[in-house]
Amino acid sequence: MAQISVIIPLYNKEKDIAKTIASVLAQTYTDFEVIIVNDGSTDNSLKAVKALVDDRFIIFDNQNQGVAKTRNFGVSKANTAIVAFLDADDYWHPNHLEVVLNAINTYPSQDWFATAYEKKHTTSLVTSMRSPVRDKDADWCGIIENYFKHSLVDALAWTSAVAMKVSFFESLHGFDFKITNGAGEDTDLWLRAALKSPLVFCNTITAQHNLIGSNRISHTATLKRDYMPLDVYNKQAENDTYLKKYLDLNRYSFALQHKMAGDAKSFEAYVSGIDSANLNGKQQFLLKQPLWVLRAIKKVKEVVETLGFRMTSFG
Repeated sequence: MAQISVIIPLYNKEKDIAKTIASVLAQTYTDFEVIIVNDGSTDNSLKAVKALVDDRFIIFDNQNQGVAKTRNFGVSKANTAIVAFLDADDYWHPNHLEVVLNAINTYPSQDWFATAYEKKHTTSLVTSMRSPVRDKDADWCGIIENYFKHSLVDALAWTSAVAMKVSFFESLHGFDFKITNGAGEDTDLWLRAALKSPLVFCNTITAQHNLIGSNRISHTATLKRDYMPLDVYNKQAENDTYLKKYLDLNRYSFALQHKMAGDAKSFEAYVSGIDSANLNGKQQFLLKQPLWVLRAIKKVKEVVETLGFRMTSFG
């Protein structure tokens, strides 16, 4: 019996899925099953998958339900006690599952696990995630007691680098499908997980977040997305300054997105919940800018990243 199940939701990724599957097949650890859930793709994604997989792959062809329900369905079909998530346009380095399983074997009583990752911003710009944990040795792996303290620039948990015990996933009731189109389905689950159990994190980079993949749901228009709730965590944040700052940084991000979309009411609602002391100077400056300035800055950012430099207000 396989030791770990890989959950891949699939929706209109015919241009990316071959590389993603190839990265799974190249793993140094091979005792796995892969559950691919086609979420009603209208392109040739499913056909492409069927031409690539072997007998460790199980394919389900469902009607379109959104990524949260699709991932939840995939976990429900797992034949193992541990699941690892991989999106259909992301990439694993060959050591990913080996590092994950080593962490699980080292900390068998823990509930969820993550590895360091890199981000592919453009064809010429790939950067490592940023967190205080990255100052530790490259092969360090251990328990993170306060997830939020270490997730204020890049979050420690990112979907395609996370593994979780199925029992723990079920205790959290999985991904919240009321959040839609990449508006925080993942962030919300990791937040709830972190409030319930410490994360085991490994500092070795084993996965790549492909920010230029095709048909990304995070590119859905802001006003067509249902965002994750933040205020429901205000009570816990009263006793955790890092959680409060983490929530405020998400409020800042959501506020800018809504301002860019012309939704002044939502912008003001997010800003009203922010303690300005939790934002740096760049972030405070951006919140005060008119729409035309924000659009100009966004264009500059896109140009700078094509030249191979990361431009961010988070660090």
